[in-house]
Amino acid sequence: MHESAAYIFVNALLANNFVLAMFLGLCPFLGVSGKLDTAFPMGVATTFVMLVASLCAYGLNLLLTAFQLEFLRLISYIVIIASSVQLVEMVLKKYSPGLFRALGIYLPLITTNCAVLGVALFQTAREYDFVQSMAFSFGGGAGFTLALVLMASVRERLQLSDVPSVAQGTALSLMLAGILSLFLICTALLLIGL
Repeated sequence: MHESAAYIFVNALLANNFVLAMFLGLCPFLGVSGKLDTAFPMGVATTFVMLVASLCAYGLNLLLTAFQLEFLRLISYIVIIASSVQLVEMVLKKYSPGLFRALGIYLPLITTNCAVLGVALFQTAREYDFVQSMAFSFGGGAGFTLALVLMASVRERLQLSDVPSVAQGTALSLMLAGILSLFLICTALLLIGL
């Protein structure tokens, strides 16, 4: 079945959101989503890394398949992702040192973000063509950003609320993630008409 790029984008953005449906990339989701000022830039940085990783993984997969070296996929994808993250780090350090410091340890952790690696592995396993791969990676990155921004918005509002001590901290964050997950899945189902 040949899926359209628009369908793949919306599917990765909402119905199969890496964070809220597949539970990939939870470390930065929980760590950086405390403030909107850091959540959005982290999402954009991760989206950029996803796009670069997807682009390179697509080309690299063609090369590895041509030479029957498919067993090198995983290590090759990890090298691509690590290189992309280094590029993002250098750009942020030079042009936005405040944001670089605010993101702290979570910026280099994009290298080990399983959502980024998931993009490369899923697109390869699903045998997406170039356009489908780009739609998938952009949808996945936009979905990651959406999840971070929604969570940060809710968490900022909750700082002004009286939350019982039993539900504060990680427990509340995980409950909110579950509610956001249900919201995104229901939205996706409404969009595709089910």
